[in-house]
Amino acid sequence: MKLKKIALGALAVILVAGVAGWFSLDKETRGLLATVPTNKDLLFWSQPQRDAAFRALDRLPILAKARAIPAGATALPLPPGPPLTLPLDVDAYMAGQRSAALLVVHDGKLRLERYALGFDGDGRWTSFSVAKSITSTLVGAALRDGHIRSMDDKVTDYIPQMKGSAYDAVSIRQLLTMTSGVRWNEDYSDPNSDVARFNNHKPEDGVDALVSYLRKLPRDVPAGTRWNYSTGETNLVGVLVTQATKKPLAAYLSEKIWVPGGMEQQATWILSRTGQEISGCCIQAASRDFARFGLFILGGARANGQSIVPEGWLAEATTRRTDINRPGRGYGYQWWTYDDGSFGAIGIFGQGIFIDPKRKLVIASNANWAGGARDPRASAAREAFYQAVQKAVDDEAGKQIE
Repeated sequence: MKLKKIALGALAVILVAGVAGWFSLDKETRGLLATVPTNKDLLFWSQPQRDAAFRALDRLPILAKARAIPAGATALPLPPGPPLTLPLDVDAYMAGQRSAALLVVHDGKLRLERYALGFDGDGRWTSFSVAKSITSTLVGAALRDGHIRSMDDKVTDYIPQMKGSAYDAVSIRQLLTMTSGVRWNEDYSDPNSDVARFNNHKPEDGVDALVSYLRKLPRDVPAGTRWNYSTGETNLVGVLVTQATKKPLAAYLSEKIWVPGGMEQQATWILSRTGQEISGCCIQAASRDFARFGLFILGGARANGQSIVPEGWLAEATTRRTDINRPGRGYGYQWWTYDDGSFGAIGIFGQGIFIDPKRKLVIASNANWAGGARDPRASAAREAFYQAVQKAVDDEAGKQIE
């Protein structure tokens, strides 16, 4: 009886909110209706709530609206390749990750594709901070198009409402490398951290919600002297690109990447309460299209034979620009880097796109980690999986040589 009441209550919330998208929810999400969250504190949802919501974040009535990212008429083919032989139990690995999707593309061929948690290739899963690397690529596109003059321009050159704040001395390059020196707390377990609080911040009239929050933050250290992970600053990058291009971020993403990159499905981007795409998070896309984005970057971010970013910019973006005090690792322009030349986009709860140019390898994964936003055990297991795939590819190449 209690479960029935919860289910009816959740349905009432949807009806009251006037969400016509209920019937567009996949059957698994409708079946999980009783666990769909009714509050905005995403970081503190239960595991069953996350299972239900991560596949339908853009259709939950408790969140702000989302903007569509149209795909083109022709999808980039992902032809199947021979199954990849791995020295591990993939099903056990996925169970440990609580994976919703796991895809391995090698040399343009789909070598592994599996789904779980009642999810499949027709659904969309949210990106979380994987979106940061996509936003970064749009900065490169805006540079190539002339909307941004230089990476060394100041943030306030493009967002005048930030003038007089701690961001006066911060360059676009420092924003992308998260070395602004502005104080920010990204502790996902702390309800009083900046990353938890800014979503509920009430902005001043006529001011973007994020700008309103960030321009009040104090300086901690001089700009360029310390790396500090900040989703707020990636969100600010998105505001900057929107101001520079005079286009909604979703429209610019569709134009520069989603259509020329051959994405199969329309995606969506969650908006803030003031109507700006939350660019450090929250792109809902098909798992195959996350893999296609990896292939787009692997191919040099090229559209119609020409790169959408300036010459040399992508190499800068995907190699170490700043130290993060982790052996063999670094941070580029919103990409996590490895000293072997690989790099990745990483989102909380187990989202990721791993790219290895030397091996022509892309690994895309969506998940809902049991241990929460940052699950050290699951994160280590994912790194071990990446290495296992790299070794399997190397072993195959060795056999071919023999």
